[in-house]
Amino acid sequence: QVQLVESGGGLVQAGGSLRLSCAASESIFSIDAMAWYRQAPGNQRDFIAIITSGGSTNFADSVKGRFTISRDNAKNTVYLQMNSLKPEDTAVYYCKALYMARQYWGQGTQVTVSS
Repeated sequence: QVQLVESGGGLVQAGGSLRLSCAASESIFSIDAMAWYRQAPGNQRDFIAIITSGGSTNFADSVKGRFTISRDNAKNTVYLQMNSLKPEDTAVYYCKALYMARQYWGQGTQVTVSS
C-alpha cells in the first residue's frame, strides 16, 4: 500500500508558476514510476507527466516546454514544476504511483489560473 499526499496547489495569474509536490509513504526508489494527471470539471482525468525509477520522463503535448517533473529520493517526493501557466491549466492535479503492478492515487490538489 502506497499513500500519496499532494500539495502546492493554489491560485495564480496567467503566466505565473507553481510547484506541486507528491510525498509518498514508500521509498520512491522502489516505485516503478510516478505520474501527474489533472482533471478539469466535466472532463476526464488526463495524463500530464511521468518519471520512471530510472529517471526517464515523458510529458503530454499540452505541457511540453512548460512543465518539468523531478524527484528527490531522499524525501520520497516527486515534484511538478509548472511555468507559463494558462487558464486552461486550471484543474485538480493528481499524483499516481505504479508499484508492484498496482496503481495508487493521491487526493488531488486544486490549481486555478486566472486570466
